[in-house]
Amino acid sequence: MSSTTGQFLIQRPRFSHVFSQNNSFHIPKRVQFSVLPLSSYIPVPLSSFSQFRGSKFLECKCASEKVSESFERDPGQEFEPEPNQIVKQKKASIVDILKQSNSVLPHVVLASTIMALVYPPSFTWFTSRYYAPALGFLMFAVGVNSSEKDFIEAFKRPDAIFAGYVGQFVVKPLLGYIFGIIAVTVFGLPTPLGAGIMLVSCVSGAQLSNYATFLTDPSLAPLSIVMTSLSTATAVFVTPMLSLLLIGKRLPVDVVGMVSSILQIVIAPITAGLLLNRLFPRLCEAMRPFLPPLSVLDTACCVGAPLAININSVLSPFGLTVSLLIVAFHLSAFVTGYFLSGSLFHKAPDVKALQRTLSFETGMQSSLLALALANRFFQDPLVSVPPAISTVIMSLMGFALRRWSVCPPGNRMKSFYDGLNRSLISNLPSTGASFSIADLLTSFSILGVFLAQDWHFLNRTFIISGTRIPRY
Repeated sequence: MSSTTGQFLIQRPRFSHVFSQNNSFHIPKRVQFSVLPLSSYIPVPLSSFSQFRGSKFLECKCASEKVSESFERDPGQEFEPEPNQIVKQKKASIVDILKQSNSVLPHVVLASTIMALVYPPSFTWFTSRYYAPALGFLMFAVGVNSSEKDFIEAFKRPDAIFAGYVGQFVVKPLLGYIFGIIAVTVFGLPTPLGAGIMLVSCVSGAQLSNYATFLTDPSLAPLSIVMTSLSTATAVFVTPMLSLLLIGKRLPVDVVGMVSSILQIVIAPITAGLLLNRLFPRLCEAMRPFLPPLSVLDTACCVGAPLAININSVLSPFGLTVSLLIVAFHLSAFVTGYFLSGSLFHKAPDVKALQRTLSFETGMQSSLLALALANRFFQDPLVSVPPAISTVIMSLMGFALRRWSVCPPGNRMKSFYDGLNRSLISNLPSTGASFSIADLLTSFSILGVFLAQDWHFLNRTFIISGTRIPRY
């Protein structure tokens, strides 16, 4: 109805006592309706009324909390919720849980790392022949959630693509050279370990950076894919040149194998996802809720398998020192890529998202390629230690920064800690117990020490609380 005071809307109450059997409008006694302005009308789902069964009054407030409606039921009458609507709500909640599986990705990556350290056979079955299909599945998930227009828009930003390329093959090799020199001169590590750090900085970008960008800023995932594909395609020429310049050794790279890898891991899966999204949209809509949990398990295998397979290199006598240097190297690359892109694109409307994307591109690289090159072209096995450690460190730091980036800027440290310490198993039906990340880390650490001693993983002397554990 309309009047001089404005437009008003009376919502038909969805309760059995308001309408009689002949469908005539009937207002029971003592039932008051407040006529709300149209701008204040807020629909309330029927399922929310089910929790008030058995109570005498039901009060619905609008968002401004200035207007309210009170309904008093006649004696002996109850509000009956619609069963089919409750079933739909339960189904929607399951779909929401599947879609939100990516929120536990940092926890799953951390758990897979601990599992690979404690029990390597849990991931050793995931050999290198499965790695390309696994990364291809992640790219397929990105393609299903994208369109060809997104990639067309990505090619319209050549300045950002060039900045990502500079971060990959200029900034990162310089940082690798610096930390390689520090490893040899300051920490007194063997020269092959310094060469391994430099080798890590010479390879192309990692496909996991595309997935991290997709989780953080989905609109820029095509741009990240273009950057990584370009760096991978040109790595057949750039990586040997950088290795000769920094390490003094020319590394022959398999051009055919690298091009085939790009086709299998990047181009074919993304093309399949885009075509499926365009030709069969309903099928993609049905698939999307199941892609996040499968992608989380896929990422866990991609992180845990290299660590489990190269466990002897990671637990070598130089493992701790090299790990700290690798952490510093990746952290410097992430930070440099973030602030350098911020200074170059400070006028861009999506500058923060672009900073995060270029940070992932600069800090995450294909450590598996560096590991393969080290095992194939270097006789000293110590060269493969930094790439093996970098495979795990890069993944952990990348997804941790992804978690950090989605925290509120005002209280980011507290939000980040609360997110990591969020209960994984909360309110158990039987005991009501709750386990946090700290509890799990403590339990796994204690278990890992005992198992590692039994498997002779501790092949050198450790100092724990001032007590020396004898060498086995």
